Amino acid sequence: MWKERKKSYLQTKIKEAEEATGSGSYVALTSTSAKPSGKATGLQSDPIFEEIGHRIKEMGSQLVKKVNAIFQWDITRDGKMVVQWTLDLKTGSGEIYQGASRCPADTVFTLSDHDFMQLVLGKIKPQRALFVGRLKVRGNIMLGQKLEMILKNHAKR
Repeated sequence: MWKERKKSYLQTKIKEAEEATGSGSYVALTSTSAKPSGKATGLQSDPIFEEIGHRIKEMGSQLVKKVNAIFQWDITRDGKMVVQWTLDLKTGSGEIYQGASRCPADTVFTLSDHDFMQLVLGKIKPQRALFVGRLKVRGNIMLGQKLEMILKNHAKR
């Protein structure tokens, strides 16, 4: 048994009539605990991500030129991840989709649905949320500043 990245591999042999008939086989074991628990419904953040999707359709290629990054949000409720959203502003004319990033994300944000809304509405500053532990960031934290132009526009509407 060995582990590579987030997968564990278990080597197997098939024994038939005292002879190994299949060897060199392996099974990839993956953990399901880190995956979101089904499709998110009723989250306060859902309309925000839908609105970002509309903006991507309107001006995606411009945003790709300005931002050139992939962002992933892990939205939690009661301490458990309920949905992941990915904003790809690196390829094509950009896209937003529900689920983990297909390519490695440059920045991953983990926060509750409530805290996400507080950030978008400007009721809490990102630096403060990070400092008090309501926002966790993996990857290039400086790229998060490029998101402000997208999220601030929503707060004005």
